[in-house]
This record gives sequence, structure tokens and C-alpha cells, in this order.
Amino acid sequence: MSVEWAAPAVVLEVRPHGEGGAVVTVLTEEHGRHAGLAKGGASRAQAGLWLPGNLVEARWIARLSDQLGALSGEMVHPAAALAMDDPLALAVLSSACAIAADALPEREAHPRVFHGLVSLIGHLAGGPEGVMADYVRWEALVLAELGYGLDLSACAVTGAATGLTHVSPRTGRAVSAEAAAPYAGRLLDLPGFLLGNEGPGDPVAWDAGMRLTGHFLERDAFGARHRAVPEARHRLADRVAALAAAV
Repeated sequence: MSVEWAAPAVVLEVRPHGEGGAVVTVLTEEHGRHAGLAKGGASRAQAGLWLPGNLVEARWIARLSDQLGALSGEMVHPAAALAMDDPLALAVLSSACAIAADALPEREAHPRVFHGLVSLIGHLAGGPEGVMADYVRWEALVLAELGYGLDLSACAVTGAATGLTHVSPRTGRAVSAEAAAPYAGRLLDLPGFLLGNEGPGDPVAWDAGMRLTGHFLERDAFGARHRAVPEARHRLADRVAALAAAV
């Protein structure tokens, strides 16, 4: 008797294994971050299928549930190939996949993270500038799902629900402009798009958002497990910082 499932999935990570094979990690709604051995996964015939960011219909099968299992798949949306000509789109795709691959617990369902990632991938075709705010929101969602959520509901000092401009790097709680004034240099900027009261923002706001979520990713999501934030995430942050500096 075998254990198997089939589900829409996002390819997160691929590592060569043996002769022509690959250990592929995917993210699904119900089965979470799941790895499997794709026979011929590193071959020329399958190389285009198992690229991080691609949406596939995955099928996983094993004799026992705790085994690595065998993974096969069919292409649904070749997001990786479509992003190749746009450095920012590729950086967004690479960073999101790396964070999901490294931060999410194995085989633990996080449907909101999965749907958020699928939505990001689906909207990249319209230009990465339109999804940068959504990307930062997705990172904040990952933090919340892992138990490190930001509290942006009210000022940690005054209790006011309006005029929020900063976040405490220690507690992750919002701070109003008035309360932040004496400590502004020690606080993290809070871009309006994270509060839902602005549009998609601009490079300066995206940079502030990346610095904000980046602080808590580094300290909590990765630091708590003594792991480094993925290089792909640093590359995206550097690219957004350069865009902000050019404004």
C-alpha cells in the first residue's frame, strides 16, 4: 500500500541527485513544503519544468508517509521563464521561493502563504513594480504564520490607531509619529501600504517595507534557528534599495 497525493504546487528549490535526478521541493496548499525525488529531474527534457517559481500540477507517491517519495509534475504556468527578461521580476520570484523553502516547516500546511505566493506569481506578468507592495505584505504574512507577526493595529505608546509611522524593532508594534519623534533614529519606518491606506507605494516605500520585514526575518524567522536569510532575499533588497536611491 502506498501514500500519494496530487495538487497544484509552486516549485521552490531544486538540487541535483544521482545521475540525472533531482530532489525538488514544492509548496502546496494542503501538504505544505514537501520534497520528492524527480526521476530525470535534472535532464534536458525536465529542466524547464523544475525551475523555482513555476506553477505545476504535482504528484507525490511513497511507500511510507515519512519517506522522501517520488515526485512528478506537469507545467501549469512557466513563471520562471517569463521572468527571465526582467531582473526585478526574477529577483522577486527567487526571493519568495527561497524564503518559503528555508523558513516554512516541512510538511506543515500554510494555505494563506501558498495562496499569497500564487497570487504574486500570477501578477508578476503585469510588471514587478505592481507587486512589490504585495511582496512585502507576503513577507509580513510569513512572519505572522511563523508566530512573529507585526502588530500594526495601534500605537504601542498612545494606543492611537491613526498616524502610525514607525515600528519598534524590539517588539514589532507600531508607533505614531508623535510618540516616535524622540526615538525616530532607533525605529523602523512603516510604509503606508502595510496599513492598507495607500496604493502600491513607490521605491522609497518598498525599501522601507523590505527593511522592516527584513529585520524580523533575520532576527526571528531565521535567527531563532541560527540560519542566515537567503542570498536571494539580500539581492532583492539591494535592488530595491538602488531603486529608492535613484528616486
